[in-house]
Amino acid sequence: MNVQSGKLQKPGEARHPAQSTQDIIARDKVKAPWWVASESYQYMGSEDISKQRYISKEYQDEEFRRLWTRTWQFACREEHIPEVGDYYVYDIGTYSFIVTRVAKDEVRAYYNACLHRGTKLRASGTEGSAREFKCSFHGWSWNIDGTNKSMLCPWDFPHADPKEYGLPEARVELLAGFVWINMDPSAPTLREYLGADALAHIEAWKLEDRYVACHVAKPIPCNWKLNVEAFMEAYHVPDTHPQVSPTNADVNSQYDTYGDHVNRFISTLGVVSPEHAGKYSEQDVLDMFTVGDSSIVTDKPTVPEDGNARQMMADMFRAGFEAAAKTRLDHVSDSEILDCFSYTLFPNCFLFPGISLPMVYRFRPNPNNHRESLYEVLFLRPRPADGSHVETAECVTLERHQSFKEAAGMDAGFGDILDQDTDNLILQQEGLEASAKGGLTLGDYQEIRIRHFEKAVDRYMAMDPYVPDWKNLQRKA
Repeated sequence: MNVQSGKLQKPGEARHPAQSTQDIIARDKVKAPWWVASESYQYMGSEDISKQRYISKEYQDEEFRRLWTRTWQFACREEHIPEVGDYYVYDIGTYSFIVTRVAKDEVRAYYNACLHRGTKLRASGTEGSAREFKCSFHGWSWNIDGTNKSMLCPWDFPHADPKEYGLPEARVELLAGFVWINMDPSAPTLREYLGADALAHIEAWKLEDRYVACHVAKPIPCNWKLNVEAFMEAYHVPDTHPQVSPTNADVNSQYDTYGDHVNRFISTLGVVSPEHAGKYSEQDVLDMFTVGDSSIVTDKPTVPEDGNARQMMADMFRAGFEAAAKTRLDHVSDSEILDCFSYTLFPNCFLFPGISLPMVYRFRPNPNNHRESLYEVLFLRPRPADGSHVETAECVTLERHQSFKEAAGMDAGFGDILDQDTDNLILQQEGLEASAKGGLTLGDYQEIRIRHFEKAVDRYMAMDPYVPDWKNLQRKA
């Protein structure tokens, strides 16, 4: 219900009637750039979303045949493979790829299987450096450019011309320091897939100038789409994260969609939630603030009479991150320093380009269990301005029962938030399976990202199955 007028919102009527995200950001001292100040909401209907897509093994099996084979996916960061011969194994479902740098400015992704009897050339979850990719079973080998190097006992294979036995490849594009792959040769380019508006946002962030400072993975007991959608709205904050709700403009966050494959929200921090209006002072907001990497904030001073918590927090975070990262941030807006910007790049990547929450999420289905998925969190910090060396963090994989707080490099307060998010998901999975109701009822505005996401799922699921053909996926001379 509209809390100010006492009337229900009309279908498609955008946002909470309290102050808007843009109202809040407009008052900041260091003004926000154009991409922050933009808005792109579109009403997409109010129909329920069928629960079958979350509880059916057969549905997930078809996703692997129709969706995952045709979409652009973040496989690794470029700093994972900085030198020629470096490789990183990326798996999606039963598919596996060796992502390798073959030249300074060229990266390829080979299907990770020997063309003799199918043995994986590199084990899942591995990375390293190689001069060749050799099968451990019978010794067939390939050069890092994918050409066949040798076959054991070639006299016994007159029917297998080494020139025709190059490793098949997925398509690869580089953007913002990420390596992206797509199995479908006829898919649009990555830039076409993202669209001009979203691409302009991504290019403005300069994420290629950051590095992986923390990488945590954990299996979550729910379908991959439930996992993704748990992070698409701030509507859950008042009840799921009560410790941060008073200092987070949760229910009046801004939601936007861009084309078929990108959506976002902006959630402003350091302001009292409309759900708690009149309950907290500016000093209370400053004292209670825990969102973001608060490890760099060593004290919380008194808010002056003419000041506000949001501005003080932005100033403190700016100074703290400048010292920690050995870089200048005076050109970065208060909103970028402080707020949560969450962009979904369909199907399974979230980019958070802010400074206090500089994250990437990645979600992958378990091909053997439609009720489980892998959730990954990566923190991307700015590279030191003085060019000093920084280590790319290795992935820490947690067990299902472990807390995110146990992962090295994870801020304890943020670890608590991730635990709260993921603790709900087994209950949602089981609840959907038990429910007599046939689907999910979504809010028109706060849950528009979920509807936008599921419409993209529908488009791919309506396509014919795609099966990669190795002969058509070899590099042509």
